[in-house]
Amino acid sequence: MMPHNTPIYPTILCGGSGTRLWPLSRDLYPKQFADTGMGGNLFKDTLRRASFLCSADGVLVICNQEHAFYVDEGLSACNIPGQIILEPMPRNTAPAVALAAMAALEQTEGGKALLLVMPSDHAIEDIEVFAKGVNQAASLAQAGYIATFGIVPTGPESGFGYIKQGEALGEAGYLIARFTEKPAPAQAAAMLAEGGYLWNSGMFLLDASLYLEELKSYAPDIHARCCEAWGARREDGRFIQPDREKFLSSPAVSIDYAVMEHTKRAAVCPLNACWQDMGSWEAFYQSGDKDSGGNVCIGDVMLDNSDNCYLHAYHRLVTAIDIKNMVVVETKDSVLITPRSSVQKVAAIVRKLKDAQRPECREHPLVHRPWGNYESLDTGPHFQVKRITVKPGGQLSLQKHHHRA
Repeated sequence: MMPHNTPIYPTILCGGSGTRLWPLSRDLYPKQFADTGMGGNLFKDTLRRASFLCSADGVLVICNQEHAFYVDEGLSACNIPGQIILEPMPRNTAPAVALAAMAALEQTEGGKALLLVMPSDHAIEDIEVFAKGVNQAASLAQAGYIATFGIVPTGPESGFGYIKQGEALGEAGYLIARFTEKPAPAQAAAMLAEGGYLWNSGMFLLDASLYLEELKSYAPDIHARCCEAWGARREDGRFIQPDREKFLSSPAVSIDYAVMEHTKRAAVCPLNACWQDMGSWEAFYQSGDKDSGGNVCIGDVMLDNSDNCYLHAYHRLVTAIDIKNMVVVETKDSVLITPRSSVQKVAAIVRKLKDAQRPECREHPLVHRPWGNYESLDTGPHFQVKRITVKPGGQLSLQKHHHRA
């Protein structure tokens, strides 16, 4: 619980598809819901972190409507109440946060609500440090600022955006002087040598009403389309569906571009936590437990004379001899092999798979449903073999056709 009266609504963004984490992540089974092999999944970890930190009753989750069941199952498994806002298609973070702000304001008395906006694919080990940062950011939000969290850099990482600290706002944080998109390695090193730069985490704590006011000022098209979509929404239990056509007419813009780079109320709260954006296989390597050779091995893996590699076996034995600084990921239907220095290029392979209309980029062999799951074992002309697992008490329809035995 936070030591102030304004409720904090944890707002979890689940819109990403995670193309850089193929073959673990697929369009219909993105990385935040997939089994990471490290004892859970990123979405449930985010839910537990949110429930520990926040004072509102329940969470707000924004996700693609194709992933509604995964979110619903996660909330139930973690025993956390919440509302699920279903996007017909992702429109980036500015419209998503606008819908969450409208939902939070309808649940509060007096029109005051703070949103703790968190992507669903981050890992934060030191929850106490994060909790302290949330308190600092809450003081900034209540003072009329839109606060983002800046991670204290541990090195010249070129895969993140950067925030330059401006004028100090007491002990809580700083005005934002400027944003820098992902820099080249030499530029990142120069910024760290200069000092006063933080990694842009993509996490925010903001007053819902203030955000909507600033969005209306700097991105009126997004504000208008989201208001129209929210006004014509349909609700079914904890699922909320904004009007499809009105929502898709909104520009697809990030909160940084739509608001933070224009508003005079942008602030940053430094966060010196053990934080990792789990957006690439290199992030999984950096956060994994390493053996004496610097290798991270998950699953049934056997190595000989190999160093500083990430090897992940999901279904069968993976062996490697005389390899250095490589990533090998095996799933039931696909294998990825790449140097660690090239993991950012995995998205290019996914684009090629999509161009070739290969199902491996969209579908996962294991498909979850509300009643359980099914796994494709074999497919050929005029036949399919599946293993179907039904949860206790689960129900599914009886199907038959001429090729079904």
